[in-house]
Amino acid sequence: MERAFEFIVNHYILVSIFAVLLIGLILLETRRGGKKVSPQAAITLINRDEAIVVDIRERKDFAEGHIVGSIHIPLSALKDRHGELKKHKDKQIIVADKMGQHAAAAVKQLNTDGYENVVRLAGGISEWKGSNLPLKKK
Repeated sequence: MERAFEFIVNHYILVSIFAVLLIGLILLETRRGGKKVSPQAAITLINRDEAIVVDIRERKDFAEGHIVGSIHIPLSALKDRHGELKKHKDKQIIVADKMGQHAAAAVKQLNTDGYENVVRLAGGISEWKGSNLPLKKK
């Protein structure tokens, strides 16, 4: 521990730059894709606030199982098909993808298109399955 303190004192410029970059990375990641909600919080939003789930996975993945009542708009078509969500503009929108990696881009796109109440499902459908929550198959 003494050596770490000695390193910090001797290389304060290097440590300062590292700290600034680390804080910048954390801020960028938290603002990048909006808020995340857990599967349990998503259930609450769906049941209480009548939130709309938008599933951005590909057709094959969507057919294997999706959240009941979700709207299927693949990420590649979201820019062209966001008009399908106009009637739900005043409701909370939950974006779900396979593992939570691509939902941030969809949230950003929907925010750009004027949708304000958009969140992403933390961990995506994989986390939903991991929580033993039901999926509907076509």
